[in-house]
Amino acid sequence: MTEQHPTSTDASTTPDAPVVVAIDGPAGSGKSSVSKAVARRLGYRYLDTGAWYRALALHTLDADVDPEDSAAVIGSLDAFGGAFTVSLDPDVTSFTLGDRDVTDEIRGPRVTAVVSAVARVPEVRAWINETFRSLIADVDRPGIVVEGRDITTVVAPDAQARILLTASEAARMARRSAEFESHPAGDVAEQLQRRDRADSRVVDFMNAADGVTTVDSTHIDFDETVDAVVRVTESLTARNSHGSR
Repeated sequence: MTEQHPTSTDASTTPDAPVVVAIDGPAGSGKSSVSKAVARRLGYRYLDTGAWYRALALHTLDADVDPEDSAAVIGSLDAFGGAFTVSLDPDVTSFTLGDRDVTDEIRGPRVTAVVSAVARVPEVRAWINETFRSLIADVDRPGIVVEGRDITTVVAPDAQARILLTASEAARMARRSAEFESHPAGDVAEQLQRRDRADSRVVDFMNAADGVTTVDSTHIDFDETVDAVVRVTESLTARNSHGSR
């Protein structure tokens, strides 16, 4: 199900600029899997912004930096930037910290427990957001799907397509529990709620800003959700392209 909010943002009108699809949403809403599928369908690159904060959290843990010590975390940014590499290919999801593949490790409970402490530091967000904008500007395909928490409002407020992907809390908990079958459902639910509460102090990812289209996946399956996001994207990019002429 989709809900269109009034448009109040200007799309990029630079002829050679990539199409940017900005997708926000809460934990367990399916942002990553849906965004990757949309990027594949459209032939775009894919940027998982949450992975950067998770990788930074892991970097601080590895370096014996207290994630709650904002000044120390800020001081670790340059070293992190030189060590972290990421694939923007939606078919090859991989994240490397130094010489180590951390693709799975950054999703583990050790990182999840501290990532919000790192992500809520304003200087960290500003530094990482500038990195995102550079990656978006230099993308080597016609477009890029960028997903996270504040993409539609902060990272890429002028994206041609801005989408809030959401679902009911019950649906999100069920999906997240299915991803982590080895963990008790109660623990998964508590972790999801705790993450939402912590992150909501920094950004509003539960409500669509002006110009952002809501796609609610509570009562539709994965393929239907991908179809819905692709339809919204194609509609908005066509409208913005027409309006720029």
